[in-house]
Amino acid sequence: MQFLDIIRYKCPKCKKNNIFNSKGNLFLLQIPKMNERCENCNYKYEIETGFFFGAMYVSYGLTVAEITIFSILSFFIFKASLLTTFLGVIVVSVLLSIKNYKLARTIWIYLFYKPT
Repeated sequence: MQFLDIIRYKCPKCKKNNIFNSKGNLFLLQIPKMNERCENCNYKYEIETGFFFGAMYVSYGLTVAEITIFSILSFFIFKASLLTTFLGVIVVSVLLSIKNYKLARTIWIYLFYKPT
């Protein structure tokens, strides 16, 4: 069930409240805002200063996986041109950037959560 809690961005401790308090908006260049603590169980999400630097590596991995899948489908399965595939990769990367941001931070929080 942790997978469902991760993709719903729920607190790793109580699994009731959302980690993010705003969705963000790609077209207005607004990134999602995180809660500092869970409102239900008071779990602190950012364990230490700079904690989320590691989430960048998770985000990179997610982006590479998405781009690889899109490229294989576009170029090899649907026989799109190289230029079309390249432009599609750019569009997919931009459109999924906020989703990757939230998912990477949530995965990172879950990686370091230790049940008490």
